[in-house]
Amino acid sequence: MALTEEVFGINVFNDAVMRQRLPKETYRALHATIDNGLQLDPQVASVVANAMKDWALEKGATHYTHWFQPLNSVTAEKHDAFISPLPGGRVISEFSGRELVRGEADASSLPSGGLRSTFEARGYTAWDPTSYAFIKDHILCIPTAYCSYGGEALDKKTPLLRSMEALSSQAVRVLHLFGRTDAVRVTPTVGPEQEYFLVDRTLFDQRSDLIFTGRTLFGAKAPKGQELGDHFFGTIPSRVQAFMAELNEELWKLGVLAKTEHNETAPAQHEMAPIYTIVNVACDHNQLTMEMMKKVAKKHGLVCLLHEKPFAGVNGSGKHNNWSMVSNTGYNLLDPGDSPHESAQFLLFLVAVIKAVDDYQDLLRASVASAGNDHRLGGCEAPPAIISIFLGDELTEILESLEAGKDYSGREKTDMAIGVQVLPKIPKDTTDRYRTSPFAFTGNKFEFRSLGSAASISDANVVLNTIVAESLRLFADELEKAPDFRLALHELIVREIRQHRRILFNGNNYADEWVQEAARRGLNRLESTVDSLLCYTAAKNITLFETHRVLSAAELRSRRDIGLDAYAKILNIEAETMLMMVRRQILPAVIRYSGELSSSLLKAKEAGCPMPVCSGLLRSLNSQTEDLLRASETLGQILSSRLSDSDPLAAAAYMHDRILPAMREVRRCADALEVMTDQDIWPFPTYDRLLFSI
Repeated sequence: MALTEEVFGINVFNDAVMRQRLPKETYRALHATIDNGLQLDPQVASVVANAMKDWALEKGATHYTHWFQPLNSVTAEKHDAFISPLPGGRVISEFSGRELVRGEADASSLPSGGLRSTFEARGYTAWDPTSYAFIKDHILCIPTAYCSYGGEALDKKTPLLRSMEALSSQAVRVLHLFGRTDAVRVTPTVGPEQEYFLVDRTLFDQRSDLIFTGRTLFGAKAPKGQELGDHFFGTIPSRVQAFMAELNEELWKLGVLAKTEHNETAPAQHEMAPIYTIVNVACDHNQLTMEMMKKVAKKHGLVCLLHEKPFAGVNGSGKHNNWSMVSNTGYNLLDPGDSPHESAQFLLFLVAVIKAVDDYQDLLRASVASAGNDHRLGGCEAPPAIISIFLGDELTEILESLEAGKDYSGREKTDMAIGVQVLPKIPKDTTDRYRTSPFAFTGNKFEFRSLGSAASISDANVVLNTIVAESLRLFADELEKAPDFRLALHELIVREIRQHRRILFNGNNYADEWVQEAARRGLNRLESTVDSLLCYTAAKNITLFETHRVLSAAELRSRRDIGLDAYAKILNIEAETMLMMVRRQILPAVIRYSGELSSSLLKAKEAGCPMPVCSGLLRSLNSQTEDLLRASETLGQILSSRLSDSDPLAAAAYMHDRILPAMREVRRCADALEVMTDQDIWPFPTYDRLLFSI
């Protein structure tokens, strides 16, 4: 592998390339757009497009694409060649500013949630100059937003960019109150840790459930799981290390700041963590990371599983969304700082996040809702479905002292007044990396741990940016009118701590006692995707998004309906796959094994050798087979009686209430048969082989 410095960003039209290839005036004008959100001059776009084309051709690219992220949480691309016809049957390579800035794609088959009719095929892409173009598989990929003819967002990027603007404008207002008039922009940053499983491809190809659904619909527990803790941070198997080495190089070429790699908790589970970057770039990079994980795994005879719960009985996979805010002057707004003045500012932004999470805990839960993630969040696994915040003991004590107007016990006697020299210095890192909390403060950022491993990080960050923007808007409105800023600041922080302390919890989020305590506090417990997605269209949430011009009521309804529709379709695919495997594989295998047992018993009886143990096994096998047959017939009947897809909520609710329980019963019967059946006869690889074969 080449040195990291030599390969990093070689396939990216990044700032260094632009500085080298663009005229100084064009470079400055483009940066004015990137840094300050100014409108891009068409002449500038033309110069940039020509330079980008020449660079891409030199790199071996033949086509370009407007690379976008539709509402199905994956990426989409349509390739166009860099050719235009000339007389005499010749061609010339061209790429105009208009082609760079705007494209058109057929949107008829992509989800819109009612924002457009099926016959209205047009969808438009708009260049996002804040995310660098890159070359992938000889294609110049231009990160773009994607919208309808009427301007409605049909993608994940558009609302993310809008939410970034909303957060920036409100955070700048607050910074100006603290005298930081040099702050003109605040940018949310994210470092999304990515968990995943690797399995042998030959074993994967023998399991229809993995092929069609990404998770095992059947599988008895292996004799060994994660109980010994010997996989976590253990020596990385050589085959996996080879995969990781190539993955790193491919990601570095694309400018992805891949930093950390290690074995995760469950057998066959691993993690990659990048260095944080601007949230929309981080979102693009995470989509690229998931794509590259799958591609590179195939080259090594492996398959990368990104499903949130591919195996029952061991931990599932998620993303840890490390979120913070940074000003254009380079200051992290969630860093406690070194002075009382900085600590006062930090406390206000901290309280803004606390208020936001408490007021909009339902939206945060909705932002991570999916059929796969329900298997993690609804059970006793990190993190639980109840949203709460972990601050750590020391920071919690500081807030409690402020609320009570008492001395902070961690330092000598002081008056707890905001913004004066006697405010105690707040340590920069007063917390542990708490594993059971869904939303934990970790020194200078919040780690939102509820995201599913296969999901785009956009939805969660749209919500985070917007709800914090709302807290800051309310704070700025109040403080800008205050005759005495420091007194008003103190009163505001104390009031907000008191009003929102219910969301703070430093204990064990897995404990049954916490479920009861959370209910007493009035916190939401939204265990299913069906219940969670309805929160998008609650009146208060529509008002929130429309106030900050992030999403309209129609756009919110579309996201709710797309999520519900996807949930119903995913469960339908899983149920159909389950029935196919039972009918074509499991029942024939078990019947064959029963026949062999019967034949053996008959021969033993004829030879005068009774086999009572085998007789008992045969009876149990036949009984369980009958149970599986009945359970599968019930599932088939319920599936055939499902409601029309015309009502997304009714369809999703039916799948949740009727199909899921029936699927669980089919699995219970099949898994019981697995442990009774000869391994050579069982029709597909079992957990012991899938999890421990690499």
